[in-house]
Amino acid sequence: MDFIETLSDLRAVYGDASEVAHKKQLAKLDTHSRNFLSKSPFVVIGSQDGMGLGDATPKGDAPGFTLVLDDTTIAIPDRPGNNRLDTWENVIRNPAVGLLFLIPGMQETLRINGRGRLTVDPDLCERLAMNGRPAKAALVVETDEVYMHCAKAFMRSNLWNPESWPARSEMPTFGEIIRDQMHLAASADDIDRNLAEGYQKTMW
Repeated sequence: MDFIETLSDLRAVYGDASEVAHKKQLAKLDTHSRNFLSKSPFVVIGSQDGMGLGDATPKGDAPGFTLVLDDTTIAIPDRPGNNRLDTWENVIRNPAVGLLFLIPGMQETLRINGRGRLTVDPDLCERLAMNGRPAKAALVVETDEVYMHCAKAFMRSNLWNPESWPARSEMPTFGEIIRDQMHLAASADDIDRNLAEGYQKTMW
């Protein structure tokens, strides 16, 4: 199998980007990107460790959970989790992050690329509180690139169309997956039940 290894070979396959594709990129948050963030309940954070290993992790909360601090700065709250801290360790080693914000039912997405820093500043974590509980920490991102991404990926995948969704019963439960992958003696029902109880107690 041959691989594309140079930029010139890459452009030979795809050609040049259009003028619109270049000009849509902004350095600051405009009215539309602020409005998008105010309605988005979900973001995927792309990061990379010091050795170049990439990672993508989802974060979600009530719509507008990402706080706009100024024209070039946003803050994303972190809630209790499993303490693997892959993304946060990556950010400490390498601050470059890529963010993909989604709004359910909307085909277009908002992309923000920039540099992230982690803080436990009490005032900011309180501003990011949910259900009376301050954020565990906050990812503060200085934006370098802000732009909307077109709808093709969502149109091709038919992602928001419930009629295209597989029945949940066609997939194993999370407990079944964890049991099999970790070779656990516990039953899948017990694992699922413990997970459900944990979700109720540690969501925020």
